[in-house]
Amino acid sequence: MKKLMYLLTCALGWSGCSSTQTPPPFPADRDMEARIEKILDTLTLEEKIGQMCQLTVGMVTDNSDPQHPFISDALLDTVIRHYKVGSILNIPFGIGQPPRVWLEVINKIQQRSLDELGIPCIYGVDQIHGASYTVGATLFPQGINMGAALNVELMRRASEISAYETRACGIPWNFAPVMDLGRDPRWPRMWESYGEDVCINSRMAAASVRGLQGDDPNHIASTRVAACIKHFMAYGVPVSGKDRTPSSVTRNALREKYFAPFLESIRAGALSLMVNSASNDGMPFHANRELLTGWLKEELGWDGLIVTDWNDIYNLSDRDHIAANHKEAVALAINAGIDMAMVPSDWKFCDYLRELVGEKVVPMSRIDDAVRRVLRLKMRLGLFEKPFPDAEAFDRFACGEFADVALQAAEESQVLLKNEGNLLPLKPSTRILLTGPNANSMRCLNGGWSYSWQGDRCDEFAEEYHTIYEALQEKFDHVTWIPGVEYGTPEEDWQTERLTGIERAVAAARQADVIVACVGENSYCETPGNMNDLNLSPNQQLLVRKLAATGKPVILILNEGRPRLIREIEPLARAVVDVLLPGNYGGDALARLLVGEANFSARLPFTYPRWPDALATYDFKPCQQMGPMEGEYNYDAVMDVQWPFGYGLSYTTFAYANLRAERTEFRDGDLLTFSVDVSNTGDRTGKEAVMLWSSDCVASLTPDVIRLRNFEKIELQPGQTRTVTLSIPASDLAFVGYDGRWRLEAGEFRIRMGTESLTIRCTETRVYETPNIPQAKH
Repeated sequence: MKKLMYLLTCALGWSGCSSTQTPPPFPADRDMEARIEKILDTLTLEEKIGQMCQLTVGMVTDNSDPQHPFISDALLDTVIRHYKVGSILNIPFGIGQPPRVWLEVINKIQQRSLDELGIPCIYGVDQIHGASYTVGATLFPQGINMGAALNVELMRRASEISAYETRACGIPWNFAPVMDLGRDPRWPRMWESYGEDVCINSRMAAASVRGLQGDDPNHIASTRVAACIKHFMAYGVPVSGKDRTPSSVTRNALREKYFAPFLESIRAGALSLMVNSASNDGMPFHANRELLTGWLKEELGWDGLIVTDWNDIYNLSDRDHIAANHKEAVALAINAGIDMAMVPSDWKFCDYLRELVGEKVVPMSRIDDAVRRVLRLKMRLGLFEKPFPDAEAFDRFACGEFADVALQAAEESQVLLKNEGNLLPLKPSTRILLTGPNANSMRCLNGGWSYSWQGDRCDEFAEEYHTIYEALQEKFDHVTWIPGVEYGTPEEDWQTERLTGIERAVAAARQADVIVACVGENSYCETPGNMNDLNLSPNQQLLVRKLAATGKPVILILNEGRPRLIREIEPLARAVVDVLLPGNYGGDALARLLVGEANFSARLPFTYPRWPDALATYDFKPCQQMGPMEGEYNYDAVMDVQWPFGYGLSYTTFAYANLRAERTEFRDGDLLTFSVDVSNTGDRTGKEAVMLWSSDCVASLTPDVIRLRNFEKIELQPGQTRTVTLSIPASDLAFVGYDGRWRLEAGEFRIRMGTESLTIRCTETRVYETPNIPQAKH
C-alpha cells in the first residue's frame, strides 16, 4: 500500500515543482499542434503506448543464419502490428553498414509502420563523430577533440555534414551531441564530451544542435536530423569514476554548471534529450520528476521529447532497487516525465504501461502528453509527408569537401604540450624510428562508436585511411616502424597488450635522428572502458624509458580519450603532442603538423593530472590551493598538475596588449564588452584561441578561482595585429547561491585575456526570481 501511495504521489507531482508554464524557447507551429490533437483523438490506448516504446533493431532481426541475418516479417508483425511500437534504434546486424543497407532496413520497417499504424516510425542511432556507423562516411574527431579545437563554426559545419550523411541512410534521429561535463578523467566516456568546462560544452553543444537540425526546429530539412542532447545530467562525475555509477553533486552546482549546456542547447532548438543512466544523491535521474518534468518541461516550457538510455527504466528495479519489479519501475519513470522508453529488448513495457493506466497509477494525461511529444518530433522531421528518403538527393555523400573539413578539425584539435629547443617541426629528411602500440592503428585514432560499439573493427572498415605510420611515410623520407608493444587483435582478446620486441626498437633507434613514440589507449566505449589505474600502462612506460636511454630525442605522441598519467616519462621527452581521438584523418593531420605544413592551435579541454590521487578541474576553490599564489592568475603554480586546462603551444608566438572594457562599472542587464590587441610575434602563420576569463573577488558563496566566459579563434599572419572584442551579458557573472537562487552580487571582478587583466565593478546586487536567468537580448 505504501508503494502504491508513493507511485500515486509521483503521478500527481512533487511538491515544490512549479506547474506554471513559461514561454517556450521557440514557438510552436499552431497548424502542427492542431494536427497532433486530431491524430491523438483517433489513437487507442495500445497505439498511444506503442508510440512511447523504442526497441532495438535486433528485435525484428532473424539471426537463425548468422551469415545471412535479415529483417523478419514475422517479428515485424509482433513489434508493429501487435505492440504498435513507434521507434527502432541501433545498427542493423551489429556492425556498420553502407547507406544502401541502412535504407533497405529502415524503409522496410517504415513501410510496415505506415501500413499498420498510419504513423511513421522514427529510427534513432548513436553517430556521435560523423555518420560513424556508416561504411564510407566522413568520420570526424571525437567530441573531446572538438572541445580542444575551440572553433565553434567548425563544430557547426562538422555537425551539418554528420546530419547530411546520417539522413542519407534514412536515419532521422541522432543521439548527439554529448555534453556531459568531463570533470573526472577516470570516467570512460570523457572523450565523448567537449571537456571539463561549462562555457566550451555549452557553446559547442549549441553549435552542434544548430548544425544537426538547422535554424528552424519546427521544420527540419530532409538533409538534417533531430538532435538528442545527452546525458541529462552530471553523468561525467561519478564518485567512483566508473561508468553508470552515482554522482554526488550539490543542487546549486547542478543548476549552475551541469544544467547549463542542456539549457543552451534547448534554447538553440534541441528537440529531444536522453537521460543519465545513473543517480545523484540516491535518486536515479530516470525517476527524478523534479528534474525531468520540473526543470525541463515546466520551467522552460520545452515541448521536446525525453527518451531513456539503454534499459534504464528496468534498471530502476534491477540495479537501483527503488522499484520492486519492472512494472513499478515503468510507473516511476513515466510519471517522472519519460516520454519514450528505450526498453530495448522487451515489449512487455507496453503491457505494463497499459495495466498501470487501467489501475490509474499512471494518468491518461501523462500518456497523452508523452504521445504528443513523440508525434511532434516526427512531424517536425517531416516524416508524415516524406517517410522515405530520396537516396538520389545525397550525391555529396563522402565528398572531398567533407573530407577537407574533417582534416581541418583533426589539425585544429591536436595539442602541442611540449617542444624543447623547438625540436618540432621536423625536416622531411629526418630519420624517424616510429614505435608504440598506437602507431599503426585506425581503431586507436577513432575510439569507440566507430563502425562498431567498441571501435574494435575500425582497421577492417577504415583501410582506405592512413594510420600514423602510413601518414608519416607520405611526409618523411625515412620512417622505420617497430611497435615494441602491441594491442590484441579483434580475433583474440583485442583489449590486451603485449611486449613484441622492445630491444629491436632500441637497436633501430641508434640509427634514427628522432624517436616518435605513439602511446596511449586502445579503443573502448562505456563500461568496458572502466579502469582502476589512470597511469599509462607499465609496458608502454618501459618502452619509452628504454628508448630514451639511447640518448636520441623522444617525441611522445599521446593518443587517448582521457589523460593517462605520464609524470615519470614526460621528462624523458623533448616534445609531447596529445592527438586525443582525431578520427580517420588524424594520422594525416599529425603528419602535416610534425612536418610544419600545418600549425598547432588546440588547447587542452581538461586539466591534465600529474598524480592519480590529485585530480582537479581548473575552476577549483581558493581553499584548494597548495601554496601561495605566484602571480595574479598563475593557477598552474598552485595546483600540482601536468598541464593546466587551456594549455597549448604553437610554432609561432602571440602577444597581448591594451586590454580595455567599454564600462568598468555595471549592473544586471548590461552587456560587458572587452577588447584586446593580439599580435603574431613569430615567423609562421598561426591560429590563436583568444579566451576571456573572470574571477569574482569576493562572493557570499566561496567563488571559483577563475572561469572561462567566452572565446574566439582567430588566424594571424606573421607580424599581424588584430583587435579582438568579446562580449558577455552581465548575468554571466552571476552564480547560484546556497539558497538555490541565481544572484549577481555587487563587488569587484577581475577580467583576463591572455597576459592582460583589469578590474571591473558591479554596482548593485540582483537576486533573480526565476530558476534560470532569462536569455540575454542585446
